[in-house]
Amino acid sequence: MTVAPPPDPNTRVDVGPMVGDPMADNIVVEAFGVTKAFGDVVAVSDVSFRLGPGLTALLGPNGAGKSTLFRMLCGLTQPSKGNVRVFGKNARRDRDVRGRIGLAPQQDAMFDRLSALEFVTLAAATHGIAGPEAAARRSLDLVEISADDPKRVGAFSKGMRQRVKLAAALVNDPDLLILDEPLTGLDPVQRNRMIALFNELAAAGKCILVSSHVLDEVARLGSNIIVIAQGRLAASGDYHALRNLMDDRPHRIRVGTDQPRRLGAAILERGVAEGVSVVEDQLMLDTRDVDLFGRRVAPLAVELGVELNELVPLDDDLESVFRYLVERR
Repeated sequence: MTVAPPPDPNTRVDVGPMVGDPMADNIVVEAFGVTKAFGDVVAVSDVSFRLGPGLTALLGPNGAGKSTLFRMLCGLTQPSKGNVRVFGKNARRDRDVRGRIGLAPQQDAMFDRLSALEFVTLAAATHGIAGPEAAARRSLDLVEISADDPKRVGAFSKGMRQRVKLAAALVNDPDLLILDEPLTGLDPVQRNRMIALFNELAAAGKCILVSSHVLDEVARLGSNIIVIAQGRLAASGDYHALRNLMDDRPHRIRVGTDQPRRLGAAILERGVAEGVSVVEDQLMLDTRDVDLFGRRVAPLAVELGVELNELVPLDDDLESVFRYLVERR
């Protein structure tokens, strides 16, 4: 887990940080200095990381290169530079490896004249699955779509089409599941159910990589993230730990107290925090050492005889971490 500096083109590319299961023999995906250019446009530049079993979220602004990276992981397009290995092999050249991957693309291109069962059965047949219709029924059941619904997918809502794409990605029981914006268009109930399904699959030992632009949903998927900004790796790992690595940005904490000005003045005088302000009777402070602050603020409150009601970190959520990592590129 690291916050990645801008890469030096003259420096040898090493394997990036491990995200997920730390056991080396459980590595599922490895990217080594991966670059993808379309003419003069560089979509992905010198990206390296490793993934083990578990659930990881891929984050980045629109146009950051997330979908291009997904296509390289699945073997659908070749990197201009660098290498991608899935289960230790090249997914573009190894058919058996492709059979262990499930992809739900962001694009909404489907065979609109087919029913959900026909569409997912076709996906099963392309994988050479014995009993493709039975496999399709099991997969549709996972995403809560009736296999016996005769309606054509062209008449489905956006949320239902998303779930049919997910069923097609799951039909081969993949060990690596790549989902590009799978929650878009789902209602809140279905989002909750799909997030629960992703976590169940990850707990069962599958490697799941999900992209999403809705950060509060990503936070519910788990804490492992890969952040791509301007085609480059900005950071990867546990976003709570990433926040602690931001040494150039103090932590902001809200302190609940009945005497904010008195406590704030004492905190500043004792060097417990670097900056203190009172906003609408709320004590706000900035500190680079959260542990030290936590150890000293309670005894100080007791010494002063003031009430200490709450300590609330204001900038260690995923949205704050993501904004910081993207803006610093």
